[in-house]
Amino acid sequence: MQPSPFPPVPEATAAVARAAFRRLPLPVRLRDAFGALYEDADFAALFPVRGQPALPPWRLALATVLQFLEGLSDRQAADAVRARIDWKYALGLELSDAGFDYSVLSEFRARLVAGGVEQMLLDRLLAHAAARGLVKARMRQRTDSTHVLAAVRVLNRIELVGETLRAALNALAAAAPDWLRAVAPPEWHQRYDHRVEESRLPPSDAARERYLRAAGADGAALLAAVDAPDAPRGLRELPAVDVLRRVWARHYARNPGGAEASGAEGDDEDAGAVRLRTKGELARAPRGAESPYDADAGYHNKRSVAWVGYSVHLSETCAPGAPRLVTHVDTTPAGRAEATRVEAIHAALAAKDLLPAEHLADGAYISAAHLARSAEAYGVTLFGPTKPGSAWQRREGGLTADAFRIDWERERVTCPAGHESTRWRAYDDPGHGRHGRGTPPRDPFVRVGFAKRTCQACPLQARCVRSPRTGRQLLLPSRADHAALAAARARFASPEGRAAYAARAGIEGTVSQAVRAGGLRRARYRGLAKTHVQAVATATALNLARLDAWLAGRPLGPTRVSRFARLAA
Repeated sequence: MQPSPFPPVPEATAAVARAAFRRLPLPVRLRDAFGALYEDADFAALFPVRGQPALPPWRLALATVLQFLEGLSDRQAADAVRARIDWKYALGLELSDAGFDYSVLSEFRARLVAGGVEQMLLDRLLAHAAARGLVKARMRQRTDSTHVLAAVRVLNRIELVGETLRAALNALAAAAPDWLRAVAPPEWHQRYDHRVEESRLPPSDAARERYLRAAGADGAALLAAVDAPDAPRGLRELPAVDVLRRVWARHYARNPGGAEASGAEGDDEDAGAVRLRTKGELARAPRGAESPYDADAGYHNKRSVAWVGYSVHLSETCAPGAPRLVTHVDTTPAGRAEATRVEAIHAALAAKDLLPAEHLADGAYISAAHLARSAEAYGVTLFGPTKPGSAWQRREGGLTADAFRIDWERERVTCPAGHESTRWRAYDDPGHGRHGRGTPPRDPFVRVGFAKRTCQACPLQARCVRSPRTGRQLLLPSRADHAALAAARARFASPEGRAAYAARAGIEGTVSQAVRAGGLRRARYRGLAKTHVQAVATATALNLARLDAWLAGRPLGPTRVSRFARLAA
């Protein structure tokens, strides 16, 4: 690619556009307002310096954003470049320009993913807005997430196992056909030559159980053959083989003493090298893939919504007297807790010099550690409802940890009955989980214990501990985290705090706009990286529409109220 200067709008294109439209369309208004939204130099690192001349990447970037602004497919966007006057105006093209093939847009997205610069679509627009003073550091912001359905079919357990093995066999057949022909027994062709669908599965539960055990033995045998010293090089690194390992690690457990033989269709589960995990074991099993055709997609069940796909976290400004602009997009596989993304979001906003002074979020993002770290490391006041806790004392009206008085200097805790703790131990090792080493790590905490004899004789024992044979134990956050948590709870309980937090509700409208107008609910592409490109392009398109409304002086629309709801008012 040879970067070229940003061209002006051709005279003929400008004359026809202004004569054809009584009211200039959005692409024309955006070109007049922002001019060079992108430049070739922004994407120079994505292209080689020698070879076939590339199309100007600034045009491809702008066409991509316009495509998501109108919810067009690649073919429709290429047709718009070829046939629409407003798009030719925005892209600086002659009326006779034939445009480009629709496949160019897919290749451009692939370059963005390979270079890891897909966020540039949003960041360049934010830089233009910052130059006009419409977005800047320390402006109040808010964050929320929404679910995105992966572009794959949801599979049940037996379909997932069979289709994962079939996908691995197809990948190995393309990479090492002669080797696989010698490894695969004839019965594998009967089971895995065709797609695993409900209509082809055994009808009875017992037969399906035998199929799962047979597939488990077949997959274990295939993995053993791939890992053998005489296997062709490179087979272990195939993506389909990696998915096979992940699925088998989740749904099957190693059978001690089992034979490494395939085709174990008998009733004896010890005949194979692996055994099928029970449903109770799946809860503790490693997280696996949910589809062999989109290994990044995860499964999550959030309240009444269960889905296979991704989660997109949108952060936007919400300061009075300024437009509501999306400042950052964070995309993760479904199942990643919102609280784990707070640090990444703040780090990304710091890199853009767009850190807020106050960051509003719902309770899923709030924890004692994040409250303290956000203020200490970034100078950000993270604000939202804190989790009340799940201890039985809170559910049944017992004595919660809030009823105990903590003396951090003496390392003592006094219970409501006036008794002091006898044990105090701080855990700062991140590898030490809540229930001991080897369990999932958590933030630094303090384990406090009371004497068993003291609790047995206490008149408040029934409201404090379950069993009369044990003493009360408390798990407290560190001193700094505890202070931050107490301050956040006190502020949220005050009328001023609740009034300030009311601004967070506006992010729901942004999520709705991204889903309904931008089509964010369903992933257009497969894989985390390409889904992230879709989310970033959608957010950039939302910002373009909002900047256009702001520059035109159109106020924010009020929240719609149904006719029936108005009766109550």
